[in-house]
Amino acid sequence: MTLRTKLIVLVTALVVLAGVATASVLHAAGREDRKNREQAGGPPVTGGEVSLAPDSGRRIVFRNMAWGPHRDELATVPAADPSGPRTASGVKCLRFYAAAGTGVCLRAERGAVQDGYRAVILDARLEERAHYSLPGIPTRARVSPSGRLAAWTVFVGGDSYAGTDFSTRTAILDTRTGRLTKTLEDFAIERDGHPYRASDVNFWGVTFADDQHFYATMATGKKTYLVRGDLTARKVTTLRTNLECPSLSPDGTRLAFKKRVPGLPADAPWRLYVLDLATMHETPLAEPRSVDDQLVWQDDRTVAYSLPGDYGADLYTLPANGTGSPHRLLTAGLAPAYLG
Repeated sequence: MTLRTKLIVLVTALVVLAGVATASVLHAAGREDRKNREQAGGPPVTGGEVSLAPDSGRRIVFRNMAWGPHRDELATVPAADPSGPRTASGVKCLRFYAAAGTGVCLRAERGAVQDGYRAVILDARLEERAHYSLPGIPTRARVSPSGRLAAWTVFVGGDSYAGTDFSTRTAILDTRTGRLTKTLEDFAIERDGHPYRASDVNFWGVTFADDQHFYATMATGKKTYLVRGDLTARKVTTLRTNLECPSLSPDGTRLAFKKRVPGLPADAPWRLYVLDLATMHETPLAEPRSVDDQLVWQDDRTVAYSLPGDYGADLYTLPANGTGSPHRLLTAGLAPAYLG
């Protein structure tokens, strides 16, 4: 090989290397630019400290759905400024709830052999206290007012409540003792005053009254029932039909829920109601859209819930007495808990 040929080869190699380096830089810059543009259209989100402590001020902690580096992380905003800048924690959850300094985070786990799901119990600093493997896709989560009990529901067959071809499993954990009730299907059932057993029983949507009693949805025979449960007696009792995903008000007097209404589309069959537990009177709420969510009480007068949005889900509020109209609380959010 002549000297001239060697020089041509060397120059060519340097040009190729320079091109590769330039392409790498441009690709990284483009990726960063895309990330910035993705978040530019949504609410501002920055990393920081997120606390579940009861004395940290009135605030909302929720799953941030805004595109960008903090998507799916638990984030917080002041309750008085829900549309303001968000602080993201770095902790990712698909479903979340918290009370009295205890949180439950249902998350996806990427494994070497196969992916799965896990329920993680969090302390007030979002540090993991315990975790439990889940047998299906996370869908509901709740914590008792004292922070002692945590409940979660997963789909183990099917992936939507809209039809009838699905199966769920609901567990309740005592976070102090570590005692885990893996499925409410092991509980005795009293339906309409009589013992009841069936192979098609499903439970979902637990809401706690205290550290012994709870409400939930039971499905069997193509019907749904509101049940009141007793953890000590390991028993549930039906109270009425056609009631799903109950949520107990802070004063313990009412349940907000979704109800199937005849004539609505099969894939959007619900309307929102509030049940007075003393009179068993139902009040329809002023939300004309179908809501597939377990509502959260903002206070004794207002409920919050999610609906599909540009980022996946947005949060709305609505008066609990049937008046008013829906108000968008914040964009790009899911699974809220009001703390403080």
